[in-house]
Amino acid sequence: MVKWSVPARQDLRSIYNYIAKDSKVYATNVSQEIVEKSEMLNKFPAIGRIVPEINNPNIRELFIYSYRLIYKISPWGIEVLVVIHGKRDFSSSDLEKIRK
Repeated sequence: MVKWSVPARQDLRSIYNYIAKDSKVYATNVSQEIVEKSEMLNKFPAIGRIVPEINNPNIRELFIYSYRLIYKISPWGIEVLVVIHGKRDFSSSDLEKIRK
């Protein structure tokens, strides 16, 4: 089972709200696609690439539309850590969310 961290759920909600300003339909589609892709990690946990800024083989990312879904592989399962826009600089606050 893929678990979503609190920051990742907040990120997904923020993405939805931002897109919904222009189109609730598109916001729903994007949000659903992100969640559906995260569910693939149950069967294929190593499908994503290693996050270059972190360089830890257990912290990986999938690109979905313009977003980076960053997750952690552990013996207990998969945890989605954050979902950030791909063009956004990877900031220290993003790293803090991941390390928690």
